[in-house]
Amino acid sequence: MNLEAVKLAAANNSWGALFPELMLACIALALLVFEVVLPRKQHRYIPDLAIIGVAFTLLGLFLNFDSASLDSETFNGLLHHDHAGQVMRVFFLLSALLVCVLARVSLAKRAVPRVEFSHLVLVITAAMMLLAQSSHFVMLFVTLETVTIGFYILVSYFRTSAASLEAGLKYLVMGALSSGLLLFGIVLLYGAAGNPALPMHSANAMHYRDLAAFLAANPHNFVASVGIVLVLAGVAFKIGAFPFQIWIPDVYQGAPTPVTAFLAVASKAAGFAVLLVLARDVFASYAWLVIPVLTLMAGATILFGNIAALTQHNVKRLIGLSGVSHAGFLLLGVVAAASGAAMATGAVYFYLFAYLIASFAVFGVMTHLAGADDSDQELEHYAGLAKDNPFLAAVLAVGLGSLAGIPPLAGFMGKLFVFIAAFQAGARWLLALAAAGVAISIYYYFGWLKAAFFESLAPSPDGPARPERTPVGFAAGLALSVLALGSILLGFYQGPLGQWLTLK
Repeated sequence: MNLEAVKLAAANNSWGALFPELMLACIALALLVFEVVLPRKQHRYIPDLAIIGVAFTLLGLFLNFDSASLDSETFNGLLHHDHAGQVMRVFFLLSALLVCVLARVSLAKRAVPRVEFSHLVLVITAAMMLLAQSSHFVMLFVTLETVTIGFYILVSYFRTSAASLEAGLKYLVMGALSSGLLLFGIVLLYGAAGNPALPMHSANAMHYRDLAAFLAANPHNFVASVGIVLVLAGVAFKIGAFPFQIWIPDVYQGAPTPVTAFLAVASKAAGFAVLLVLARDVFASYAWLVIPVLTLMAGATILFGNIAALTQHNVKRLIGLSGVSHAGFLLLGVVAAASGAAMATGAVYFYLFAYLIASFAVFGVMTHLAGADDSDQELEHYAGLAKDNPFLAAVLAVGLGSLAGIPPLAGFMGKLFVFIAAFQAGARWLLALAAAGVAISIYYYFGWLKAAFFESLAPSPDGPARPERTPVGFAAGLALSVLALGSILLGFYQGPLGQWLTLK
């Protein structure tokens, strides 16, 4: 019997279902091999191989998207492959591709290893892809910790910078705290669902489906309720939701700009991919607890992020706190999804893609304007940008306008879809807070644009010393052009992307 069980378990290990992740793992290892076998003069081309590898993996996933999006489980229930998981695979690959492009610009300003950076980005991306498809708490925790440990290294990658090392230490401390909360919550849920004295107890209580069945049979279990709150708190740390956002300004400022972009976009999206599954499916029978918690968290996150960003002059801190407010808007969509709104899940995914396009456009401009001290990026440094480099100024205007939700850009449509879903779910007072948050955000986003378009750098020796602006290369220029045009086109026409995301 045991031998047959082992054979059955092995037969369920469908490695073909993990082809994109395995491709990234092979490319990541190949980068290290090339660094060893190739002459030192050729090492500068190795990160370009990472970009090519990610691009081909993304293309292969697109070409096989329909056949790969079947609703199935592999590896004995550890992974669940569905359309949403495939969408997030594309999202993370696109994020990794853009991070690698930005890293070519940013890392060239410092004497730091470049191959290892690309290697870590690929490993983290593969872990995020598995995280979004996890259907078991063991898989969730292992992949989430792989992502987190990788970010510990990337945040402090500029090891000669005190700001980068400080950011890495703070992220390590806060990441360990969030992991502890999450693990404690998982243990409580496992202990409750595996208790044979309770109805519908399960021997496989770590599996999402079995845990959901137990929670449905015990809708007011105290231990399970505490476990759910702790799990939500652990995920809230990862997405930067209030009151767990305290690490964001310092970490975003000290981390290298491409890493800040990776944290702000891909890491946040991974957290929301997990949160959607938990709130909508696993914890559905505890909606009486989950929806009020997420509703309060969303309202507080929107208000705190926007109000705190008003006083910021360092653009990395500003973009970090504005990202907190965007986490609040996304939580609004999660609340709607947990309440059963038909279009909520698609609205959250559309918002994430609109946020990716706009954020990477802004971070691309920041990368070119940053000096050797990556953390020292002030609003005053953008003075005269429209005159010195109209292309970067235009990309910045489109990116910030989309983040602010100005029509007819993609960010406006993303907010509109989320607001419609929240209206369907009856979250009226939360909608009022969100509208106020949008109005507040316009002030600080346009303050940034005011510096770029209507101010000039003061020649006074007491004024800010502007870092030397990096010329825009072909690859970066192409990427920024596509991102800016994407924000504009998605604002006018959402049909193909909306259908692909199953927006209803």
